[in-house]
Amino acid sequence: MNNLTLALESAWKVLLIGVLIGAGLPAVFALGIRSMAFGTGGDAAAHAAGTAGPRPHPIGRIGAIACFTVVLLGVALGITFIVATGFGKELSFEHVYPTLVSKD
Repeated sequence: MNNLTLALESAWKVLLIGVLIGAGLPAVFALGIRSMAFGTGGDAAAHAAGTAGPRPHPIGRIGAIACFTVVLLGVALGITFIVATGFGKELSFEHVYPTLVSKD
């Protein structure tokens, strides 16, 4: 029974990380695209020729930059993890920032 509990616990962790990274990063990227459109004054409605569209919003650009930064950091950490394991190292979050340490 202990083996089944350990297997289900591990499967739950894998599922959670898969949902967060597999669906979470694309969702944050889509939110960044939408924020960028809001920040540049984009609107889904068509405007008549010669009329001014919606005004740009600086908060939209700030939100877009924040979203794209999160996505880029996630991709960079993923690539770093893959490359580190290829070189016999591991990614450690012992400190606030990630570091590469030798496997013991």
